[in-house]
Amino acid sequence: MTTPLAPAFRQAYPHFVAIPTRWMDNDIYGHVNNVVYYSYFDTAVNGHLIDAGHLDILAGPAIGIVVETACRFHKSLTFPETIAAGLRVVRLGHSSVAYEIALFRTGDDDAAATGRFVHVWVDRATRRPVGVPDSIRDALRPLCVLAEPSR
Repeated sequence: MTTPLAPAFRQAYPHFVAIPTRWMDNDIYGHVNNVVYYSYFDTAVNGHLIDAGHLDILAGPAIGIVVETACRFHKSLTFPETIAAGLRVVRLGHSSVAYEIALFRTGDDDAAATGRFVHVWVDRATRRPVGVPDSIRDALRPLCVLAEPSR
């Protein structure tokens, strides 16, 4: 028996990002293709970091590199609809962050998909690990559902 990657209920998430599905997201079977869910995860995480954490994707000295993703599918998403991506942080370490994400259809309290997404923060030029930038850490603290380890 496998365990869920993230809680499948809306109340488990402290933050939500609205993501409209696109025509090109649907596959020949009439639902959002499985690889697109990972794009939604990336959009939710980085959208939040840009908006709340002032992530400078073009010139910031540190960048978050994705080192792990996973997704469990519960029910189909389709075009056209706007989904709510629930976002929470389950580990805020020195140089890494583990997120749990759930994708919800409008009006649903149970997730269409649940997943995991892990960033390691690195120096933009050398790609060597660095500490999570303070502005990013400040943007993530309100999303933490477990205690933040000391730095």
